[in-house]
Amino acid sequence: MTPTTAGPPDRPVYDAVVLAGGRATRLGGASKARLVVGGVPLLDRALAASAAARRVAVVGPPELASAVGGRAVVVREDPPFGGPVAGLAAGLRALGVSDAPWVLLLAVDVPSAAGAVAALERAVAGGPPADGAHLVRAGRAQWLVGLYRRAALEAALAGVEPDGASMRQVVGALRCTEVPDEAGWSDDVDTPADAARLGARPADDHEGTTTRTRPTELPGGTRDG
Repeated sequence: MTPTTAGPPDRPVYDAVVLAGGRATRLGGASKARLVVGGVPLLDRALAASAAARRVAVVGPPELASAVGGRAVVVREDPPFGGPVAGLAAGLRALGVSDAPWVLLLAVDVPSAAGAVAALERAVAGGPPADGAHLVRAGRAQWLVGLYRRAALEAALAGVEPDGASMRQVVGALRCTEVPDEAGWSDDVDTPADAARLGARPADDHEGTTTRTRPTELPGGTRDG
């Protein structure tokens, strides 16, 4: 896994954790990472949105390693299916020691992650000092679409048993900038109705999660930073 070069001077320096290890029970157990939106697998969309990160950890089943290639390290949460906090903890461990002060946290099932990341970068670069920033959609905090100070995350995690914990127990204790999401950047594929609305479908036999997609190539969501 090769760290990326630094971005513009005003862009925060960050690593990234992509959560791709859920059961997807409401989708019949389908792998969200392998669902396709606009011809691009969700895993590739998340990795493209994370392209400015120094290092990236994908938390999910080991079979995702072939799709990820050298773009990230793949690690399993402990225990498997232990929830987002367990996934975050595993991702931070996999990133190892880093001089990046920020961590981008993304759920893999967010098709418009690129737009979300650009908004988070702007909020952190231009906002008041805080422990992080996350999107808020229709009054609901979107903890899994956020950019957080690593030191603050690790301090919050130290007081929580990760297995089965809620993100509110971790991020809820931080001083975060709330970024309004009127565009639906944080809309996720959680149910069959979501999949239909967002155009998510299983990959055809000839498709897979091996597409190498640059952020500017993402249909329906581009980076502008």
